[in-house]
Amino acid sequence: MAPISATVRVESIAAGGDGVARAEGFVVFVPRSAPGDVGAVDIAMRGSFARAPFIRLIEPAPTRIDPPCPHYIADRCGGCQLQHMQYEAQLDAKAGIIRDSIQRIGKRTVDLPTVGASPQQWRYRRKLTLAMSRQGDRWIAGLHPYDSPRRVFELRDCLITDERVLDVWRRIMSAQDAFPFASTLRGAVRVDDGGVTFVLEGGDVWPTSTRFFDAIPALTALWWIPDKKRRRLMQQRGDATVPGASFVQVNAPVAAQMHDAILALVLDHSPGTVIDGYSGSGDLALSLAEAGVRVTAIELDGDASAYSSARLPAGSRSLSGKVEELLPQALPADVVVLNPPRTGIDGRVAELLDQGDPAPRAIVYVSCNPATLARDLARMPRYRIASLRAFDMFPQTAHVETVCELVPAAAGA
Repeated sequence: MAPISATVRVESIAAGGDGVARAEGFVVFVPRSAPGDVGAVDIAMRGSFARAPFIRLIEPAPTRIDPPCPHYIADRCGGCQLQHMQYEAQLDAKAGIIRDSIQRIGKRTVDLPTVGASPQQWRYRRKLTLAMSRQGDRWIAGLHPYDSPRRVFELRDCLITDERVLDVWRRIMSAQDAFPFASTLRGAVRVDDGGVTFVLEGGDVWPTSTRFFDAIPALTALWWIPDKKRRRLMQQRGDATVPGASFVQVNAPVAAQMHDAILALVLDHSPGTVIDGYSGSGDLALSLAEAGVRVTAIELDGDASAYSSARLPAGSRSLSGKVEELLPQALPADVVVLNPPRTGIDGRVAELLDQGDPAPRAIVYVSCNPATLARDLARMPRYRIASLRAFDMFPQTAHVETVCELVPAAAGA
């Protein structure tokens, strides 16, 4: 079928960052567009929708700006999706994405949530993961174009990443003669109060790991994930008690804001007992325990769970394993906190909470994916939304963190 030429006006931003327009009665997703843009597209239909970039921008939206990152245009970098929009417009777009997901998927009517701005719009990332591939006789490290996810372009700079992280990445690439033998690799550099951690994925054997680590004195810890095997600590300097290879929020100031907001929400319900599901290294669990709450933290990552357990006082505990498997022995609880990965919670978790007796006074669901949040809300009809707010953990991208407070529908409905 030959492409259809059309002129479209972008109405909103969809999850993932594409603009939403309509032509000939069907939806057209327009990457790198802004609400109010008018442009020409060539549409090749895929079912009931199409994805088509502008071939010509006829009338730019008032919120459109020139993106400052050269990679955004020249390499069509897929790491950011909204650099071409004013920051205030990015926040508005994210509020719309959350409301649309909850109403369309979760079948709940909600107002536009407030999206708290990040104190830093640039250089906020304290962790950067890059794909590594061979070009001739050397390795390059970079990101994928948004329209070619298998290709890797060489990254020279990343304007949303802390310059300390980028400096370590440059040192790593200068020591590439000590990489393990592999066709492709993937690496992540993290800088925080505990030091500098590098996690390398790929390869079967790494006899030069000590030489690699010695070549980069800035590294505090080196972790390796061989092909089809578990993560292992290879080298470390000093007291590396913090689990540097475990999950951490990339935007520290916004993470602190969100931590305080979640803590306040939970304590508003005057709980004696709390379950902290997907608890990570236990920062929230520790704050709740220090406030006099008995906490059961549940975390799949064994290193993070052990670190949490070592910090929690008597009366609280940390369980290592899947939330869906350990939640039955942890219930009942006055409040349950859920902070799952992008895939959301397992259906068994939703079922346990929706049918349990007694019901928790509240569930505080922290989500980095509005679509899976909305799906999980639909799985728990027993609960209504008491409050909804969001935090811009990821400026210049379409990602957003949402904190949803749920209470039993019969409570003060």
